[in-house]
Amino acid sequence: MLQISNVSYRIGDRLLLDHASLSLPQGARAGLVGRNGAGKTTLFRIIGDEVPTETGFVTLPRNGRIGQVAQEAPAGPDPLIEVVLAADTERTRLLAEAETAEDPHRIAHVHERLTDIDAHSAEARAAAILAGLGFDAEAQRRPCAEFSGGWRMRVALAAVLFAEPDLLLLDEPTNYLDLEGTLWLHGFIARYRHTVLIISHDRELLDTAVDSIVHLSEGKLTFYRGGYSQFDRQRAERQALQLKLKKKQQDQRRHLEAFVERFRYKESKAKQAQSRLKALARMTPIAEMVEERVLPFAIPNPERLRPPPIVALDDVAVGYDPATPILTRLKLTIGTDDRIGLLGKNGNGKSTLARLLSGRLSPLSGRMRAHSKLRIGYFAQHQLDELDPAHSAYDHVRELMPDATEAEVRARAGALGFPGKKMDTAAGSLSGGEKARLLLGLATFEGVDLLILDEPTNHLDIDSREALIRALNDFAGAVIVISHDRHLIETTMDCLWLVDAGTAKAFEGDLDDYRALVLEPDRTSGKASEASDRPTARDRRREAAMQRAETAELRKRIKQAETLIERLQKTIQRLDEHLANPAAYKDGAEEAAAHAKERADAVRALE
Repeated sequence: MLQISNVSYRIGDRLLLDHASLSLPQGARAGLVGRNGAGKTTLFRIIGDEVPTETGFVTLPRNGRIGQVAQEAPAGPDPLIEVVLAADTERTRLLAEAETAEDPHRIAHVHERLTDIDAHSAEARAAAILAGLGFDAEAQRRPCAEFSGGWRMRVALAAVLFAEPDLLLLDEPTNYLDLEGTLWLHGFIARYRHTVLIISHDRELLDTAVDSIVHLSEGKLTFYRGGYSQFDRQRAERQALQLKLKKKQQDQRRHLEAFVERFRYKESKAKQAQSRLKALARMTPIAEMVEERVLPFAIPNPERLRPPPIVALDDVAVGYDPATPILTRLKLTIGTDDRIGLLGKNGNGKSTLARLLSGRLSPLSGRMRAHSKLRIGYFAQHQLDELDPAHSAYDHVRELMPDATEAEVRARAGALGFPGKKMDTAAGSLSGGEKARLLLGLATFEGVDLLILDEPTNHLDIDSREALIRALNDFAGAVIVISHDRHLIETTMDCLWLVDAGTAKAFEGDLDDYRALVLEPDRTSGKASEASDRPTARDRRREAAMQRAETAELRKRIKQAETLIERLQKTIQRLDEHLANPAAYKDGAEEAAAHAKERADAVRALE
């Protein structure tokens, strides 16, 4: 279906694609992965014939249609359903021709073709796609111009999905979606009957909806069969084999070089030495696979754990207009180290609840109690625009450490994930993932008791998402997360809250239960309480909570041990300096012996 042959492309002096080749079969559903900045979006532009290549070419079947989400969100007075229907240009053209054609044979051909493309069910299919992406029947009839940019991008996505191109190119489509839309998209892609190439950092999507992975690294494209987890394992195995072969080749090269060095000037061995020189020249070096490491996220632990509950809501209502609150009847509590994932469709009030808990909104009624010394860290995607584009990571850290030395500020900026020259790069020149890293570091700079994250992964690649997961699991305080990334929620959250029908309450099921609730409403009652009879979800959550409690105790003991080790090391150093001084023995042997005994005791304690 798609043939990429020997393609090279550079931006300035940076070579993004280096004689890259790929053969994607008809009907393949492939995920395109690689670090941010590797050139994935550029490859899409090359496939779409938007930019010329330096070498090589891209081949597609004759008359094959390529579909991509439009870069500009649709706008105008047309209803959403009409915008989506218009994406099938052949259907639109044939319907218009059917109204005007006079030749009976042509009319018959037009209606035959309309039947072949299933034109008569088009409106139902378009409505189903829009519904899956979060638009109810009423919204589908509203003018496109009434919706925000994010919602209009969903319409653009719906349009390209409805058109069913022969090659569907999707670049981070879940960035516009909530968890419900993401779950629906997983199923749609898994059932898509044509070829799909999708750029995504959503590990769940890459494990459930695609059948192959294309890895872009060091300018090369490598094809792997299976989902992302299989790719991850295969690549690790390939890397281990590569290292083994490289070592074997290096040993062989050293052996040949030693023979040449020893006998090249000896007449009886000259021919053998020359043959080994030729063998060395023919030996193609085995390239070592570059391991793309990502810096860890730095989330400081709270100075001390506050007694629970750290936040309690008693019949609280919240919103932006006292006459029309967004959420009411909120009766919720947050424990010292709770891990809470917020579920619910966009527009139901998840972000409103997050702003209430973070102190950015006050209750309209009811009572909200929080610990007097509670520190809260809040991260939301819109805050990326609040970073001063002219200030670097160093400048932002300096504002929080006005009395610190230059070395201390640079050390802290490096700890946030901005080493070397990167800490002096203006925020306006940072990538989206780097901005998210900086903003998260600033939000948790002093150590927080409660961390609230609203879609933290939109600009993070898969490796960075895994680094964030590790950081959240190591964090000792409480965490609340709003995310469309199912993998993030499942690996970091212990309990779920459902924001729906103007309130929020505990959801006793797991994400599989929630998926069934969203995608198969006829099989469920539509209420979160129905899942409460399933003991497995509660058991898993209780077990996770117990494990966290055990881990917290271990962390406390480790910290105590580290403090004791540091104290003992300082004691030993002080005594060594004292005993090394000849003057220490002038006051008598007994005092020197006492110091020696104290040192021996400290050494035993340290061991």
